[in-house]
Amino acid sequence: MSGPSHRLALEILLDGPLSRAELARRVELSAGSLTRLTKPMLESGLLVEVPGGPADPRVGRPSQPLDIVPTSHHFVGVKLTSDTALGVLTTLRAEVIASEERPLPSHSPEEVADLVVELARSLSDGRPGITGIGVSVGGHVAGSGDVIHGDFLDWEDVSFQQLLAERTDVQVVVSNDVTAVTEAIHWFGAGRGISRFCLLTIGAGIGYGLVVHDKLVHTTEAGLGLIGHYPLDPDGPLCDRGHHGCASAMLTTDAITSQISAALGRPVRYDECLDLAKNGDPEARRIVGAAGHALGRLIAAASNFTMPEAVMLGGEGVQLATVAQDELQTGLRQDRHPSAIPPPLILQDPSFTQWARGAAVIAIQTFVLGR
Repeated sequence: MSGPSHRLALEILLDGPLSRAELARRVELSAGSLTRLTKPMLESGLLVEVPGGPADPRVGRPSQPLDIVPTSHHFVGVKLTSDTALGVLTTLRAEVIASEERPLPSHSPEEVADLVVELARSLSDGRPGITGIGVSVGGHVAGSGDVIHGDFLDWEDVSFQQLLAERTDVQVVVSNDVTAVTEAIHWFGAGRGISRFCLLTIGAGIGYGLVVHDKLVHTTEAGLGLIGHYPLDPDGPLCDRGHHGCASAMLTTDAITSQISAALGRPVRYDECLDLAKNGDPEARRIVGAAGHALGRLIAAASNFTMPEAVMLGGEGVQLATVAQDELQTGLRQDRHPSAIPPPLILQDPSFTQWARGAAVIAIQTFVLGR
């Protein structure tokens, strides 16, 4: 599809079901042109008429809004970590209908590519076929799908999208993981209908995504982890680059667990760290509180620079915002003008499934937008 047909399908995909009158208004088409363009989409099964719409005053009977058929296409999204590949199968609207996790056999790009294709076949088993495969990785990914630097896979200049394309006839796309999850929130999540928002992710690393004028801000530096070394506490712990109290030193799950493990003299997992803090353990409370205060300052910085309508908080470490809510709010107020309206904070699902879903959304966008 192209031109008005493409715009119609996109409007229905993102906001459907929509009445014909509303569609005609959005795409600036006459009723006759709208009927002509949607007829082949209805006949092909991509669109369907939904009963029960409001009455149409022109004909005196209920209208039948148009909606997309989500199961008309399926997509696989795969999130790669340092040791696992988590895959999901989604509909055209990024609804997750199956998931599967596999350990990586090694960091060899060829072996990882084999595993991704095998995972996609397993997820799509028993279905008519899949339309696209999206893969997300932490690190710097070029528009061509080449992984310039893979933070957790020890990859340098790996043509990973090409490796995948050599192993399957399905359209494939490779993206930075934060870019992918930002687009998932933008198209099918809490960011729908919000013209300007930012996403902060805390977990193994610190990520940042920005949507302005209802479009993701693209940059060749996405994936470099630039915000990870933003200074937050001059008296805080050191990061691996020698920065005192930067975001990476204060907010990553490893930074928090290593500090609390050292303070308690035993290994402590991240969830246990938060539980200890909630239950009043003094060392855990101190470290988690300092992290919450630092997160508030990071949110303030993002809000001051980009003035978003909302701030999304995601990543596997996002529950820090709940456990250290008071400290977060103190840090946020500290660096904001007293008259500034606090930005709405919207917490995202911390599961890795959301990262894999983001990879699927990149595949959906590539298919829908014809990239």
